[in-house]
Amino acid sequence: MSSAPLDLLALTASIREWAAQLGFQQVGITDINLTEDALRLDAYLAAGYHGEMEYMASHGTMRSRPDELVPGTLRVISVRMDYLPEDTQMAQMLAQPEQAYVSRYALGRDYHKLIRKRLQQLAEKISQEIGPFGHRAFVDSAPVLEKALARKAGLGWVGKNTLILNRKAGSWFFLGELLVDLPLPIDQPDDRDHCGKCTACLQVCPTQAFVGDRVLDARRCISYLTIELKGAIPEDLRPLIGNRVFGCDDCQLVCPWNRFAKPTQEDDFQPRHRLDNSSLVELFMWTEDEFLARTLGSPIRRTGYERWLRNLAVGLGNAPSTIPVLEALKARLEHPSELVREHVRWALQQHQ
Repeated sequence: MSSAPLDLLALTASIREWAAQLGFQQVGITDINLTEDALRLDAYLAAGYHGEMEYMASHGTMRSRPDELVPGTLRVISVRMDYLPEDTQMAQMLAQPEQAYVSRYALGRDYHKLIRKRLQQLAEKISQEIGPFGHRAFVDSAPVLEKALARKAGLGWVGKNTLILNRKAGSWFFLGELLVDLPLPIDQPDDRDHCGKCTACLQVCPTQAFVGDRVLDARRCISYLTIELKGAIPEDLRPLIGNRVFGCDDCQLVCPWNRFAKPTQEDDFQPRHRLDNSSLVELFMWTEDEFLARTLGSPIRRTGYERWLRNLAVGLGNAPSTIPVLEALKARLEHPSELVREHVRWALQQHQ
């Protein structure tokens, strides 16, 4: 005796409801055809714009073929979750060169775990409803073209700053994906380009990292330089980094669509350890133990202590010449790491 056919429309409606209950602001469903996006990725990699991010080039065709990554995949459930804390005075912090600016997404707890857990809970609700099914959750992890999938699923369009923009929510949100083997009905992309003639993001970039609309040369991007780059930050770019010590939000700060961004309701995304309001000197004087304790469960942990000091040294080199700044730098002149020492020497030279 065959079981009753699955009511996919009803299931999809339930998935939207469950996703909202789990704290996602939007959910969309798409198929797995990413042929066009794969061509764009190939051109990007061929130009070398990905810098040292080898993971973007590895995994062959898996990145643009979700069913190679998770065999049996038919659909991708794409979700977004707002992360902007209540007023963290971003522009004011950037305007105070002795203060440390940390990208807003990294002020609270690490989003990877939180969102993956919620996606797992969504999968559990689906299996309670229909029984076991094939699925796997991803959050900015593994070779998944998440922006392409979000665009196809109707979560927004790709803005000139390469981020997904949404007319009701701007761009201050995280993305996550649940790959499933269910033939769910798909959503239509709402990916008309609503950027119009605006080029605010392209013009504001401190290091001029955009080589054109929707093309970012990561090797010049402050987020790449302060988070992904393993070695020394190129000297010509250091003065342009200002006081940004982990990531950069400038291209989101000036985007007119972010007038519609809503503050996050998630406690985990609220600032911790005063990272939204600390001086460069204060953070530079953290011991390694303090760094490890205060970045526990934080995305900042990824850089490691050595690169954290490297970034802060650059910020101090760009800060006003005050006694606390000079003393902090001199205190690290004999640091065991040559990477740190070299950036400290550069910073002190800026003050001569």
